[in-house]
Amino acid sequence: MQILDTDHIEMYVGDARAAAEQLCASYGFHVHGQGGPETGLAGQRSVLLGQRDIRILLTSGLSSGHRASRYVAKHGDGVAVVAFGCTDAEATFAAAVDGGATPIEAPRRLESGDSSVVVAEVSGFGDVTHRLVQRAPGGGAFLPGLLDTSMAPDGPSDDDLLHAIDHAAVCLPAGELEATVAFYRRAFGFDMIFEEYIEVGEQGMQSQVVQSPSGGVTFTLIQPDISRRAGQIDDFLAWHEGAGVQHMAFSTHDIVAAVRTLGARGVEFAQTPSSYYDMLGARLGEVDVPVEDLRPIGILVDRDHWGQMYQIFAKSTHIRRTYFNELIDRHGARTFGTSNIPALYAAKERELAAVRNTTFSEGTAL
Repeated sequence: MQILDTDHIEMYVGDARAAAEQLCASYGFHVHGQGGPETGLAGQRSVLLGQRDIRILLTSGLSSGHRASRYVAKHGDGVAVVAFGCTDAEATFAAAVDGGATPIEAPRRLESGDSSVVVAEVSGFGDVTHRLVQRAPGGGAFLPGLLDTSMAPDGPSDDDLLHAIDHAAVCLPAGELEATVAFYRRAFGFDMIFEEYIEVGEQGMQSQVVQSPSGGVTFTLIQPDISRRAGQIDDFLAWHEGAGVQHMAFSTHDIVAAVRTLGARGVEFAQTPSSYYDMLGARLGEVDVPVEDLRPIGILVDRDHWGQMYQIFAKSTHIRRTYFNELIDRHGARTFGTSNIPALYAAKERELAAVRNTTFSEGTAL
């Protein structure tokens, strides 16, 4: 039994087709499949997007009783399923349940033509679940018998700037961090590879990173320090109504080109003061990407024992100002630097400061 990677994420959204159009137009994703009652997906409409090794399944419920509809009613659009690719879905399911995960869907085989996939599902954090996906060697259909993938492109395009899912950042209520780390170690065999206390002004948050032994799945888990002034993690927990995925990080091999291209398509990114770059050389020494390329577009740079990393947060387009995306470009770095995380969250704090006093009640405009 081995967890290999993040096979895909599934986002529950109010309108799957509209969400797909937005992600294709702004981030360069392509439609790889779609389905609904006519393909065997009872009570829902789903669109599969892809870009290189990234797969995002967008799902909308067709009735108020569907779990996607219930999720959106409570949390708004967001990541509801983080799927793990694994060598043996049945064994992974059994081990996870033995380790304390709640069984959601027992292992079953999906087959169509020459394609065969075994899937199962167990609980994760908050209302987020984990789908366990065992694929046959050589690929095949994404979810055979459930999605029409005839419109999938033949292969990656030279214009595809995003390559893989690097990590997911998860906000947890105060007091749940240690128990959640213990759960992932016990149920899935993850290791805790990094921890940091983050200060942003008068706010504080504790972060621990758990990762599968393969290195293919990484969660940055964050809880607020409630002894300090309430801030953006408290905002997320209030606006999202509980624990959830704050952002997904997508890897790129040229973050400058990616930010410039996505920016031209309308994606807005968190801003970084110019003074940050004045001190960069003294803090890190020589960096791989020229500072004059980083400064105008706000990309942050840090290093760990293995190399450098370049990161930037996109501004949230979520109606509740909760979920957003991150771009990350690793030049050998395997974990996270001790300076980028505070700087990233400081940039996010500047963005959220403008909306924090908004009352999220019925009839109040944002």
